[in-house]
Amino acid sequence: MSEITAAAAATADSTPAGVVIAESAPARGRRARIALRALQILLALFYAIASALPKLIGHESAAESFERLGWGSAGMYTIGALELAGAIALLVPVLQSVAAMALGALMVGAFIVQIAVFDGQYAATPLILIVPLALIAWARRGRNADLLTLLRRQG
Repeated sequence: MSEITAAAAATADSTPAGVVIAESAPARGRRARIALRALQILLALFYAIASALPKLIGHESAAESFERLGWGSAGMYTIGALELAGAIALLVPVLQSVAAMALGALMVGAFIVQIAVFDGQYAATPLILIVPLALIAWARRGRNADLLTLLRRQG
């Protein structure tokens, strides 16, 4: 057994379970990709079920909010459809970065509306959602070149 392997084995034997002394770059990268994918799935579920669905089925609370805005049912259905499209696109590899940017822009608008119309009652929610969306947009930015290549081939 080499000295390095023996030292690693000795360290592994004395290390409590679940404690990582040193992790290889590929292992860290894999764990980061898994965590990012899990975050995308959670956000997609949130946008599809908790945000878009009430608007698309015309739930009373969503309808009241959009009436108060003066946007009516057309605005409610439009925002719901955009959120659902963004949720689905978060799960499509070539669209992930663009979807995160688009949903982030939607959240900027939601924040402004919350401040201007609803006195900031739920203004923290869009701000909180912008953080993981920005992370996804940045982490998946390499896919934008793939999307451009695909679009150029189609045109």
